[in-house]
Amino acid sequence: MTAAELDVAALNAILADVTAPFVKVLDLSVTAATPQQVTLRMPVTPTVVHAGGVVCGQALMAAADTAMILAVAASLGEFRPMTTVQLQTSFLKPVPKDCPEVQVVCTLLRRGRSLAFGEVALRTPDGTLAAHATTTYALL
Repeated sequence: MTAAELDVAALNAILADVTAPFVKVLDLSVTAATPQQVTLRMPVTPTVVHAGGVVCGQALMAAADTAMILAVAASLGEFRPMTTVQLQTSFLKPVPKDCPEVQVVCTLLRRGRSLAFGEVALRTPDGTLAAHATTTYALL
């Protein structure tokens, strides 16, 4: 399988097959993909909103981490075992509970034989940057 073969449908299948039940609760879906960038949609539901009335950081971080898995898979043309080495997240603006969704865009910055580096932008529908993450993955 080549990177060109990993379209949105193939990446959504990987998302359904390899993620933990905790991540499945986020109801993520891939909306766009290239070998260097993957875009996911995370609906804002009561499950991801905490008592302060905003989306919890844990949900945003899980979405960013998951986006990197899919970006690496898109780059490889297949899913291979990998693990998070580093995930640094800056929360810039709260996502309110009445926001319909968060767009999660992961750009693969570099993929070597054993490590991959990426950055993730999490935005509200109006384009506001809510969080920014950088991540490093080890390819197993």
